[in-house]
Amino acid sequence: MKEKIEEFIKSLEKDNKLFKYLCNKSDKEFVPEKDTIFYAGPYWDYNEKIAIIKAILDGDWLSSGNYVRQFENEFSKMFNFKYSSMVNSGSSANLITINALKLYYNWKDGDEIILSPSGFPTTLTPIIQNNLKPIFVDISWNDLNFNVKKVEQVITDKTKAVFISPVLGNPMNMNYLAYISKNHKIPIILDNCDSLGSKWDGKYLSDYCIVSSCSFYPSHHITTGEGGMISTNIKEIYKIAKSLSSWGRACVCVGTEGLLKNGACGKRFSKWLDGYNGIIDHKYVFSNIGYNLKPLDLQGAVGLEQLKKFDKILALRKSNNLILSQIFSKIEGVRTLKELPLADTSWFGTGIICDTQKLKEELMQYLEDNRIQTRNYFAGNLLMHPAFKDFGDIKNYPIANDVIRKVFFIGCSPVITKRMISYIKDIVYKFKEL
Repeated sequence: MKEKIEEFIKSLEKDNKLFKYLCNKSDKEFVPEKDTIFYAGPYWDYNEKIAIIKAILDGDWLSSGNYVRQFENEFSKMFNFKYSSMVNSGSSANLITINALKLYYNWKDGDEIILSPSGFPTTLTPIIQNNLKPIFVDISWNDLNFNVKKVEQVITDKTKAVFISPVLGNPMNMNYLAYISKNHKIPIILDNCDSLGSKWDGKYLSDYCIVSSCSFYPSHHITTGEGGMISTNIKEIYKIAKSLSSWGRACVCVGTEGLLKNGACGKRFSKWLDGYNGIIDHKYVFSNIGYNLKPLDLQGAVGLEQLKKFDKILALRKSNNLILSQIFSKIEGVRTLKELPLADTSWFGTGIICDTQKLKEELMQYLEDNRIQTRNYFAGNLLMHPAFKDFGDIKNYPIANDVIRKVFFIGCSPVITKRMISYIKDIVYKFKEL
């Protein structure tokens, strides 16, 4: 059976021209008169599709297995981690991160986490879901991240961590934040969903942080369809995170490790339970109140292919952002998001800042009418939204309030081709003439 599967896969790889054509839809020419420029999408080719087929037909496991373990290991090597645990989404990665840190540090209900009021809600929601208290710091127009110079003003004896989520991948002043972290003995947590590969002073942003979360949603830097990762250099945090995402299970074996007679630990069948003088399988010992947030093994297989493309993806995002920033900067009353001097940004999108709400709305509508997809800077001030209105007073965050009025972004992902950029340029220059 295994030989027949291998023969089938080889036939797809070498002989099936139709399959190759369907797998390379991204190679089709952009037609300016009818096609839409989406802000992002999966930067896949034939290799990712074959990886999925191999994982399904020839893999040892359908749920998290050896491909997921290999992806976790390769991801850790690439981004300077000792341990990584893959989950089913970036949002789940944030949830597990905060939950794991609460258990590791023994944080109490009501302890405080500092973060920005602007961004995507799943940086904030895990704090609330874990009965911790979000403490907001208003943002800065320089980089749209929270104002690091104001962080110390909100630190109390209940402050336990600072949770950062760099805007569109653009880093804040990490030297200053690292000083605050060291001086006040509070760790930095990184929501790295939009900033995978971003650096500050030559180091990955995650090098400054106790834990980093990542998303593999199709719009992000690499994608496995859905998926996320929790990464750290502390083994105990990794073990807690792995347990929480696997029903709270004490065993952290993955895939075929769990099929070994004695598991990876060598003592799978032992006396694990206090009060029970008998042998029990460690896979059915539960040390935490957890979830089932595991990915499929085929997602790990795709992730391995995506890592091979990461350098190219990073270069294309940087190049596209630079060109698009120059194009939009030609519009009077518009500026684009700039980097701080020590930042080296892995751009998620090209941030566009308008002088007025009227200009922003007119420009966004014009782009959408011309089939160029736009996005608000996510939720703007989260405290404006019904779900979060009881967690702070919007009057205290005037710059965050302005974000929803004046800021949006367009994509700079590698699926945006030179031909598409040429079309965007023509459309933007016509807007200047209106």
